[in-house]
Amino acid sequence: MGYPQQGQPPQHPQQGYQQQQPYPQQHGGHAPVPAQHHAQPAGGGYNMKKRNIIGVWLGLPIITLGIYSIVWFFKIHKELAQYDRRIPDQSTGALLAVLFGWITLYIWPLIVWIKLADHIRQAQRAAGLQPSCSTGLGIVLGILGFGSLYYQMELNKVVDRYGDTPPMQQVPLYA
Repeated sequence: MGYPQQGQPPQHPQQGYQQQQPYPQQHGGHAPVPAQHHAQPAGGGYNMKKRNIIGVWLGLPIITLGIYSIVWFFKIHKELAQYDRRIPDQSTGALLAVLFGWITLYIWPLIVWIKLADHIRQAQRAAGLQPSCSTGLGIVLGILGFGSLYYQMELNKVVDRYGDTPPMQQVPLYA
């Protein structure tokens, strides 16, 4: 008994053995490659604005003496809620946390900052992306002064998912 020719089933000396091929011959005897399935849209939302991460982190806050950071914080919360209606609109609460957070010894702003990472992860999932926004890294970088840089970089991943779609245009959500 020799080796079987390619495409031929192996010969077995036992009688009564029923030859079963694990995969049809159309695949050459190999496992078929799973088809690429593109997720069907699960809904729709409005695209967010892509912002320059250096401008958000350093440029505009310096020029406006820190006021832009407050405006940015409000706007990203509003845009996240408009992008995916499952994300609650926390924009007013975020603004109040920034303005009056000192009353709670900055615990309230910290909670809002932590929730922001969760909302960004949820937006990344809705865009069909693997969530990559880390709450821990966001907190550490926020304390060191790099939080807006990191969060805007993560938000830009969602915006980049939709290519050249302008802000506030309807886009599909995938999860």
